[in-house]
Amino acid sequence: QVQLVESGGGLVQAGGSLRLSCAASRRTFSSYAMGWFRQAPGKEREFVAGISGSGTNTYYADSVKGRFTISRDNAKNTVYLEMNSLKPIDTAVYYCTARYLNATITDLVSGYAYWGQGTQVTVSS
Repeated sequence: QVQLVESGGGLVQAGGSLRLSCAASRRTFSSYAMGWFRQAPGKEREFVAGISGSGTNTYYADSVKGRFTISRDNAKNTVYLEMNSLKPIDTAVYYCTARYLNATITDLVSGYAYWGQGTQVTVSS
């Protein structure tokens, strides 16, 4: 089992920045690729970014490429999502998620085994 706890969400004006953090309970944190998804009201959950266990490889949705950066600190069992140049369309609940043990990055919701409770990000125009 991997327990995930997100933090860092909030209200920000368009053009602003936020950094989300996700703390994981598992000691073998580096064995799990991690991801961030988001879900806006009335919409399906969508992939935002993913990072390999070592942090060497990252993958982004086209909608956030160049604005968001995913990173991880395996010594702290934490993954981050730095969000810059935020737009109202980025408003959603953001979820941290962990892949299955030793699996590679994927953008499929079904490919992730563990999910956090979510943190709200609201971008005002």
